[in-house]
Amino acid sequence: MTYIDVLQSLMEEKGLSQQELAAVLGVNQTTVGQWLLGKKKPGYDSIILIYEKLGITPNDLFGID
Repeated sequence: MTYIDVLQSLMEEKGLSQQELAAVLGVNQTTVGQWLLGKKKPGYDSIILIYEKLGITPNDLFGID
């Protein structure tokens, strides 16, 4: 799974829209949209927030075994 698939699955599982995920992570909705389109990857700070707020490890986010 790519980080895009993982983020989409997390959003579905937790019932979050792009705007709600952005609010949880303290980023702009446009940033989340760019992640989901593959135009950008989350930066270090965002990866840590995803880990802390959504309960997923950075390795899981990027499909590293």
